[in-house]
Amino acid sequence: MATKMLQIPTADGQADAFAAFPDDGERHPGVLMYPDAFGIRPVLREMAGELAGHGYYVLVPNFFYRHGPTPVIELPGFIGGDARRELIAQLMPLIEAHTTERALSDADAYLGFLTAQPEVGAGPVAVTGYCFGGLLAMRTAAAHPGQVAAVAEFHGPVGADGPEMHRLVSQLTAEVHLGHAETDMTPEALDELNQALGAAGVGYTSEIYPGTVHGFTMSDTDAFNPDALQRHWDCLLPLLGRTLTKS
Repeated sequence: MATKMLQIPTADGQADAFAAFPDDGERHPGVLMYPDAFGIRPVLREMAGELAGHGYYVLVPNFFYRHGPTPVIELPGFIGGDARRELIAQLMPLIEAHTTERALSDADAYLGFLTAQPEVGAGPVAVTGYCFGGLLAMRTAAAHPGQVAAVAEFHGPVGADGPEMHRLVSQLTAEVHLGHAETDMTPEALDELNQALGAAGVGYTSEIYPGTVHGFTMSDTDAFNPDALQRHWDCLLPLLGRTLTKS
């Protein structure tokens, strides 16, 4: 497995990014992986490496690059309790400054960079994201219907069943998997969102992962749920296998 740090040229500067891919000299399908708001760190590198081990080139951008290189804020080895709340308070101004316009401009740059890598094969790509990164993944997929064949969002931001999500869903052509935390999504909201997905005419799975709280995939936080992380892989890998062509 090969890994490297990269610089992605954007309209507003250079976005640092982490990449993981098979070290076999072949070309592989590309996956753009948006991290949660805590950004690129060991757990995200591990997850990107895990996915790359299944035959994908995985690019993880620092979407807060306008505020500095990763880590944009200092992170402890374990994120929980009062420290978690304090970190989120530090990140909220960055999240609020990351407008839809910035997100879409960056998405153009990220996808252009990803597909230009010599290790990435021709054909469609997939986009996946966690927490705030899940919303960015959905925005990216909706804005690039001819290029993104699959999109997956896990424990998307609280309120992700709101008006913007319904608008994005109506624009999708990609196959979709949404894995919601039990504390983020009521069964009634899930049913409404799934009706919107059905009306969009896309293939989808959208479900609440039992016994989970927001952030359940991240092993360096107090939200981590190992069973839910495995369920995430059990949903994500078949989705990519169906939608992306391997050489």
